[in-house]
Formats: sequence, structure tokens, C-alpha cells
Amino acid sequence: MDGLFKNPFNRSGADGAGAGSPEPAGKKRRTVLVKELRERDRRRMLKHFLALDDSDRLLRFGTVLPDEQVEAYVARIDFSRDTVYGVYNRMFKLVAVGHLAFAPKEQSPGKVVTEKDRVAEFGVSVSKSARGLGMGSKLFERAAIRCRNQDVDTLYMHCLSSNQVMMRIARKAGMEIEREYGEADAYLRLLPANPASMLQEAIEEQVAKIDYTWKANARAAARLFSFKK
Repeated sequence: MDGLFKNPFNRSGADGAGAGSPEPAGKKRRTVLVKELRERDRRRMLKHFLALDDSDRLLRFGTVLPDEQVEAYVARIDFSRDTVYGVYNRMFKLVAVGHLAFAPKEQSPGKVVTEKDRVAEFGVSVSKSARGLGMGSKLFERAAIRCRNQDVDTLYMHCLSSNQVMMRIARKAGMEIEREYGEADAYLRLLPANPASMLQEAIEEQVAKIDYTWKANARAAARLFSFKK
């Protein structure tokens, strides 16, 4: 994971609805810009999660959460403690969310060994319309860089073994994967921060903010034009 310094417009990196699945016909690989989400994005995050069907909720949360529990999950997200990333499409719709949750090492799974004060867990969901475009991998890359820059050396993911998207991300990142009773835990040991990782995170976030502002303004202009017609 020390392949820094990377171009934020790099089109490489892929995930899909299934591991090893070919890119869907007719879908061209687009640049994936990942932006850190804030309190103002909470409503769009809720809309994204509520749009997940039962099978997608099972893969994301490990169980089929009803709407009220999804709402409770989104309401509990602490932006001052955790980091949440998102990808907005050209229509200014939030189509992918990655939640990087930090916790004291005492609360980490027993198999996590670290001398640092905290560990981090990553979870991701991508809307069906946006799969096969590399969003899951890009969200994971941003999460890994954030961990390094926050002095966290262990990043892990817990999911169902049938979650092929997460498994593909884990294998691509070189994570250690352990399976048991239909579930899987993946662990990644991260290198310490360096000037390149600090600069990479800052540049990628700045580029994503510019893209976000452009899309927001374009959407506002389109609404205004439609209203005047």
C-alpha cells in the first residue's frame, strides 16, 4: 500500500458486483473522486443506505437491517471520531459510501495485534448503478491513507464470506483473510505516514472538493433553468 505518490485522476482500481466479474458492458471506466463526507451529507447518506435492497443490506451490515435500524445507524455516525467517504455521480447523487470507524485497541478483534492506541474498521457500500467502476477500491485506498496519517497501523474489515466485492478489495490490497462459519475477517498492516502520504491525502481531497462544488453548482443551475421554463 505504499504506491504513493498517485495521480488523483488515475483510472486504475476496480471492484464489481462479484469478484473477478468483467466490467459491465456499456460502462466506461470513469475517474473516481472520493470526498470526505460531513454532517451536511448525512441526509444523502441515509438516502443511499435506504436505497439498498435486502441482499445489499445483508452484505453491508451482515444482516438485513429494517429501515428504522438503518436510520439509527446513520444517526449514530460520529463525524468527529470516524471518517466517512463518498462518491457523487454526475447527477450529484451519492452512489458510494465508505465508513472508516476508529476504536481503542482494547475494543478490537482478538486477532488484531498493535502497539498503537487505535485500530480502524472499514465498511463500504456501492449503489447497483455505480458498480464495476472501481469505487470500492478507491474508497479503501483513501481509508488506508487516512489510517497511516492518523498513526493507525492496522485496518480490518469484517464481512460475510459471500461478499465478493469486499473479498476482492481485500485480496487486491494484500490483506490477510481468515474465514470461519460463513464470515470473514481481513487485516492489513500499514506503513507509517510519510510526506508523500500526507500530500496525497491533501491533494485528493482538494480535487474531490472542487469536483463536488462544480457538480453542486451545475445541479443548482439546472434546477433554476427548469424552474424558469
